[in-house]
Amino acid sequence: MGNSGSSSGLQSAKARRKRADIIAAACDVFLAEGFGASMDAVADRAGASKVTVYNHFKSKEALILAIIDDQLDVALAPAVELVDSHLSDSSDVRGDLVSACRAWVAGVASPRMLALRNLVAGEMRQLPELGTAWQQRGPQRFHPVVARALRALCDRGVLSIADIDIAVLQLSGLAVSPNIVYGAYGNSVPDAVAEQLITVGVDMFLTYYTAASDSGASGGPVRG
Repeated sequence: MGNSGSSSGLQSAKARRKRADIIAAACDVFLAEGFGASMDAVADRAGASKVTVYNHFKSKEALILAIIDDQLDVALAPAVELVDSHLSDSSDVRGDLVSACRAWVAGVASPRMLALRNLVAGEMRQLPELGTAWQQRGPQRFHPVVARALRALCDRGVLSIADIDIAVLQLSGLAVSPNIVYGAYGNSVPDAVAEQLITVGVDMFLTYYTAASDSGASGGPVRG
């Protein structure tokens, strides 16, 4: 029985690796050729048979959804880790918020993610579930993480925010969205500009939402 369990575990690990290989290969193919690319091309890129691809993904749409899930998970993981591990009990709110926004921008505004985002947007009329998946694995996954941290900072008296959900959208709009918009059409955002968009955006956010009695704890400007 021990050998059987070990063999099953090895097969499971092998299947997970093959699934990951197919997702990575499919992402490369679709970014290069669009979602109209054939599953044969995906199989060739993955070094697998088309039967193997379909054993893991029952349709091209299922594979595309898996790509969205995988790529957004990888893109947002560093920002999620930074917010979860540092922001709620931070003694340097400005510094930790800037670091989180840098990771946020690095994830979602990278050339690869912008290309995938544009590809998804172009297919949403025919496949609206792609837009739903993007929202669920992107904003609807990460925004609550930020909201929890901001709520904890409010509970500590560091920030004063009446509507947490609106504040998260405002933070995204100030520090993240400009980088996405600037880079959405193939432009490369200069590093200095990206950094300024983040730091000034965070400062504007803190200027408005820092609790008036807590300027020292926030490390940022005080709301007047």
